Amino acid sequence: MLNQLKKSSHLKAALITAVGLVSGCQETPSGNGLRVPPSSATHAQSIIEGVQDKPGEYGLGSLTIAELMERFEVPGVSVAVIDNFDIHWAKGYGISDVETGMVVDTATMFQAASISKPVAAMATVRAAQDGLFSLDDDINDILRSWSLDGGGFTDERPVTPRGLTSHTSGLGDGFGFPGYAPGVPLPTTVQILEGHELSNVGPVFMEREPLVFYEYSGGGVTLMELALSEARGMPFEELMSTYVLDPIGMSRSSYEQPISEENDRWAARAHDVEGQPKGAKWHVYPELAAAGLWTTPSDLARFAIDVQKTVRGGEGAVLDRSLVGEMLRPVGVGPYAVGFSISQIGEGWYFGHGGSNWGFRARLLAHTAKGYGFVIMTNADSGSGLIEEMSRRIQNAYSWDSVAQAVTRGYSR
Repeated sequence: MLNQLKKSSHLKAALITAVGLVSGCQETPSGNGLRVPPSSATHAQSIIEGVQDKPGEYGLGSLTIAELMERFEVPGVSVAVIDNFDIHWAKGYGISDVETGMVVDTATMFQAASISKPVAAMATVRAAQDGLFSLDDDINDILRSWSLDGGGFTDERPVTPRGLTSHTSGLGDGFGFPGYAPGVPLPTTVQILEGHELSNVGPVFMEREPLVFYEYSGGGVTLMELALSEARGMPFEELMSTYVLDPIGMSRSSYEQPISEENDRWAARAHDVEGQPKGAKWHVYPELAAAGLWTTPSDLARFAIDVQKTVRGGEGAVLDRSLVGEMLRPVGVGPYAVGFSISQIGEGWYFGHGGSNWGFRARLLAHTAKGYGFVIMTNADSGSGLIEEMSRRIQNAYSWDSVAQAVTRGYSR
């Protein structure tokens, strides 16, 4: 991952021009565990973009953001940082499309890939809140046009919305989605579930009883997509806009696949591990809930902030406080709640999700209680390494409890 591949001279020059070489001192968490955030957004950017005072696990601290992008062969990256339950700053770096030279800004749309899943899960919880079904209903009681063959595994416990959105349903498809080239015939949702010849993945099937093990299942999320659309009596992309995207104010987000001509003017191009165009500008993902969201880091940050504020006791744009908790409580098996991955990092508990589509990589991470987080989106297959290093820098710059020292047990006067 850290091997530096040869980059074309025009792209290297464009990266340096678009990003700039900014240096700044790196702050570290205070030894007593108290948070000392940067004094301003500009201050935070200078810390994160510049040379660090510690090399980090992979020794990347000596590189600026421009140099990191060159190292990882990532043409463009966009960032939104959350602090005190608000977007503290957002910024784009580098090139959106190396064929046109368009630069990344905060309006540039990226494929969210699997971060589509927790956004879609919010619509599932909203449907439960509206009384269309419960999170523990049998999925076959919600479906209208198709039914899941339990294969003898559901005699004691049914497949439920809770299980499908937490990857504990017992489905064993085990695949991600590679997407489709623009212009080719696309399978319907049912055809995807059945492994039709138009689909480029196999059918979903039961492999074990529900809630026995965690196994990540894009097919399970696609099954939930069908059930939710039929329960609402609406196309999935329409219900997502109506019940989630519009209420939160995610105005630069859409589940429309392929992306509309209007939004495509703002869409980043997919690039390979060397930062070069992959051929088509992007792949099409008819698996909307699992991989189909086009969005920006700022819009995903608004989504995360709405969860954080609702949990804290504020009025959520989509969910009541009692039900938003379903998205943050692991179901009992595996690391997932309804939609989000939940993890303890250092001294804190965080919710989030990663994303990996053809030519795109992304990550969302936010604290469950303290009102900070980030979203980072890139337009290259090699984006994960850059995301990891930027994540480290943000956590250190803002003195997150993920990097704080634990309190020593004992008495002091």
